[in-house]
Amino acid sequence: MADGDEASLPIRPKQPKQQLTKGMEHMRKYVVVPEKALSASEKTDDYGIPSTIEPIRKATSDAASNPQNRTDPFQFGTRYLEQDSDIFAHNAWDHVEVDAQYAEFIEQQTIFQRDNQVSDFDKTRFKDKPEKWWDKFYSNNNANFFKDRKWLVQEFPILGEVTSEGHGKCTVLEIGAGAGNTAFPLLAMNKNDDLKVHACDYSAKAIDVIRAQEAYTAQGKPAVLKADVWDAAGEVLPPGLEAGSVDLVLMIFIFSALSPDQWTRAVSNIFTLLKPGGEVLLRDYGRGDLAQVRFKKGRYLEENFYVRGDGTRVYFFEEQELRDIWSGKLPTFEDAEDDSQKVLTDTPKFEIVNLAVDRRMLVNRQRKLKMYRCWMQGRFRKPA
Repeated sequence: MADGDEASLPIRPKQPKQQLTKGMEHMRKYVVVPEKALSASEKTDDYGIPSTIEPIRKATSDAASNPQNRTDPFQFGTRYLEQDSDIFAHNAWDHVEVDAQYAEFIEQQTIFQRDNQVSDFDKTRFKDKPEKWWDKFYSNNNANFFKDRKWLVQEFPILGEVTSEGHGKCTVLEIGAGAGNTAFPLLAMNKNDDLKVHACDYSAKAIDVIRAQEAYTAQGKPAVLKADVWDAAGEVLPPGLEAGSVDLVLMIFIFSALSPDQWTRAVSNIFTLLKPGGEVLLRDYGRGDLAQVRFKKGRYLEENFYVRGDGTRVYFFEEQELRDIWSGKLPTFEDAEDDSQKVLTDTPKFEIVNLAVDRRMLVNRQRKLKMYRCWMQGRFRKPA
C-alpha cells in the first residue's frame, strides 16, 4: 500500500447484546419486562426480583385506631400493608406475605443456583479456615460496613432489662461480634454497674477493630466490655468464661456463617456456657430472603448454603430446621460413615421460648424499589 493511501477494510457491525444467557432462559417470564408501558414502580428492579410480584394486602382497617399510621420511622411490628396503602408511603412494612408467584420464583432461582454451583475445588477452599475470609473482610472494611443495631431492645426487650440501673450481676456473651455493632450499643445504653459483656469472634481482625475503638479503650476499671477471639464451633471455651457462667448469649446473623456440620458443636458449647435458665437470643437469615434469591452462578455450596463474593459463607434457615437444631432433634454424628468425625453423644436440648419468621418489605422510595426480606428470630432457654 502506497503512502497516503487509506485502507478500505470492512467494518464489522456491532452485535446487539444478548438479552439473556442460556442459563437464564428458564427465568425469562420473571426477569424480562413485558413490552408495554410500565410505571416507574412496575419496572424490573436492580435486586433480581421481578417488580411485578406484589405483596398480599390485608383488609383495610379503621385508620384512626390502626397503629400502622404512626409517624415513628423506626417502630416495627405493627405497620401492616392494607388494601388502600401506598407501598411507598413508609420505608418498611411488617408481616408481609407474598403470593404463589414469588414462591415459584424462589424455587426457579434455587434450581438455577443448584445447576451452577461452586466447583469441588472451591468448595474445599472456602471450607478450609473460614476465619481467614472474615479476616480479609474486616481488613477491607474495618468498622465501616455494618451499622450499629439500634433495634436491639425493640426486638429483644430483655436487653433493656439487664442494662438497667440496679438490675444486678449479668454476663452477656455475644458470638460473632464482628466490628462491635451490637456490643457498643449495649455499652452505650448500659446503666448496670454489674454488667459484663464478652464480645467474641473467630476473626482476629474483627477483634482488633473492636479493641481499637475509643469506646473500648476509654472504659473505666473494671471494664464492662471485653473482646476476644473465639471459635464457637471449636473445642475450647472463650477466654475468661467458665462452664455455667453466662446469663445471655447473643447470636445476631452469626449462626448462618457456620457450616451445617458445625451446628451441633456450637450449640453444645453454648449449652455448656449458659447457667441453668440462661437464654440464647438469635436473629438470622430465613429461606427466600433477598440475600438468597439474588445469588447468581458459582455461589451455591450446598442446599441453602452459599458463598459470597468476598469468600464469607451464609446459610438460610427454615423455621422447623431451627426448632430441630435447638431442641436437640438434629441428627448427631453417631451414624456417620466417616469414623474421623467426632461423635457427639450428648445433644443439648433447649426449650424453645419463642421462634418466628419475620417477613418484611423494605422500600427504597427514591428508586421505587421494594425488597422482600425474611429473617428468623428466636429465644431459647437452657432448662433450669
